[in-house]
Amino acid sequence: MYVFDTNSFSKLFGCYPIDRFPSLWARFEAMLASGRIMSTREVMVELDAGKRRTENAHNWANENENLFTPLVGEEAAVVANIFQIEHFQRIMLRKQTVVSTSADPFIIARATVLGGTVVTGESKPPHGARIPNICEFFGVTCVKLDRLMQLENWIF
Repeated sequence: MYVFDTNSFSKLFGCYPIDRFPSLWARFEAMLASGRIMSTREVMVELDAGKRRTENAHNWANENENLFTPLVGEEAAVVANIFQIEHFQRIMLRKQTVVSTSADPFIIARATVLGGTVVTGESKPPHGARIPNICEFFGVTCVKLDRLMQLENWIF
C-alpha cells in the first residue's frame, strides 16, 4: 500500500501526461482501484491551495475525492507522537504558513497505521525534518515516485 504526498501527485501529473503515458496511467488506475494507492484529506487541501501550479492534479483529485479521506482512529495518536518531537514541529509549522495545514504528519500516520509506504518527492537532508527524516525516525518506509515504479516493475 502506498500513501501519496502532494508533490508525488504533482510530479505524476506534471511529468507524465495521461495522453503521452497511457500504460503508466493504466497501472496507476489499477492500483487505485485495488486500494493500493491512497492519500489523505490534507493532501487534497494542499492540491487545492496550489491548483494553478498543478491544475491537472487538482482537477483529477476533485474527480477522485474518495481517495482523500480524513484522519481515522489510531492515526490521530501517530500524528500526536510526531508533534511531540520539537525538531519535527518546526517543519510542519513552517509549512502551515504556506497552506492552512501540513499534510506531512497525516501521510506518515496513515502509512504507519496501515503498514504502508509513503511516496514523496522530498529528499532526506542530514538532521532534517522532512518526510523522509520523520519516516526514518518512526520506522516507516518512504520512497520517491520512480522507486515505486521500480518496486512495482513498471516498464514502459
